Amino acid sequence: MIWNLASKARSFCFIGHQDAITGVQFSPSGNLVATSSKDRTVRLWKPSIKGESKVIKAHTAAVRSVAFSYEGHKLVTASDDKSVKVWSVSRRCFLYSFNQHTNWVRCARFSPDERLIASCGDDRTIRLWDTSSKHCINCLTDYGGSATSVNFDFSGTCIASSGSDGSLKIWDLRTNRLIQHYQDKAEVNSFSYHLSNNFMITGSSDSTVKILDLLEGRLIYTLHGHKGPVFTVAFSRDGDLFASGGADGQMLMWRTNFDTKPDLSVLQQHSRRSSPDPAPHVADIHSRETHFYHPKPTEIQTNFTPTHTATDTCHRPNGHQVGSARVEGCMERQCASGAGAAGSGSQTGAAEEQSGHVQREDPLGYPPCLDSTLQHIVRQLDILTQTVSVLEERLTLTEDKLKECLQHQSQIIQEMGPRRRTGTEGHVFG
Repeated sequence: MIWNLASKARSFCFIGHQDAITGVQFSPSGNLVATSSKDRTVRLWKPSIKGESKVIKAHTAAVRSVAFSYEGHKLVTASDDKSVKVWSVSRRCFLYSFNQHTNWVRCARFSPDERLIASCGDDRTIRLWDTSSKHCINCLTDYGGSATSVNFDFSGTCIASSGSDGSLKIWDLRTNRLIQHYQDKAEVNSFSYHLSNNFMITGSSDSTVKILDLLEGRLIYTLHGHKGPVFTVAFSRDGDLFASGGADGQMLMWRTNFDTKPDLSVLQQHSRRSSPDPAPHVADIHSRETHFYHPKPTEIQTNFTPTHTATDTCHRPNGHQVGSARVEGCMERQCASGAGAAGSGSQTGAAEEQSGHVQREDPLGYPPCLDSTLQHIVRQLDILTQTVSVLEERLTLTEDKLKECLQHQSQIIQEMGPRRRTGTEGHVFG
């Protein structure tokens, strides 16, 4: 079903799958809808009245999830045949697959830069795949039950995963460390990141939708509306709405009202960092660019304070100097009074004031180009982080190759041992 939220009157009902539908996602451009089903196929629909679709015979078992890449050119699917497959959207053809899971694969998602794919399943593992080398570069195994869902945050530096044991975990990919762990009483079936990366919603089998504050590391809202397990939740792209769907046959739409803080207060909260966890913490991870859904000023606003000279004697009652406009007013009043202000220092100050050379500096010493300099530093740090990530991936691949060589060598030595002993007894070997 595709609903028109503007008119709240029309809906499109598309029929084509032969079994239960397990996943639905719009393409980034909005001109396609991908669906996965237990009938082993994936369909690409045009969200129009006709409801035309193209069928992709994807797997040999039920397809559990389908997701577009962030550019919309590829699809990734996960299936009960223990494989993860990647498809070309334009050609509707198979590209490559990953086959190291040992049980059903529940979910698979692209990273924002499309260099990685994360997948999870009933083998209790979360695997990270390199889309260029087609190798598994990391495997996280810290679950007491099946891993039900996995996804990257919008910065691409962390992944979150949920489990049938009621756990929700967030991992830092740069250090391969668990940085946050939330425990629910019921199975967590789905979750979704807010665009700011500051909040997350979860859908649980106890019929509730929960909202987590990732900066403070705590549960802030529990929403009751469904009458059965909540199977899926998702934020809208601008973060203003989120939806939930459950076993009661209802799809509920919720309005977001908890991300009203400006960037300045969020950064101050970052600096205070209420979590006692050792670094790195999710509060240490800043987004690479300003969120577009809240317009932000492009200049640094500071209150300038004049340098202290003999003539700049106008102060607030608490001892702090005031802005340049009030200082000039005070100087004019002092000049008008003219009582005992003929010293050399005041004459020099008046001459400098008339010539326009009185220097007023920011009391904190911030130069005007601070904003661009900080942006340049952030870009350089991003490049450094990506370089370190590539080096770590290559080191992991080298270690794997070395282990394979050592295992192969040990097998040869074990095979040659009995041959040598048998050869001394006069037997001939081919």
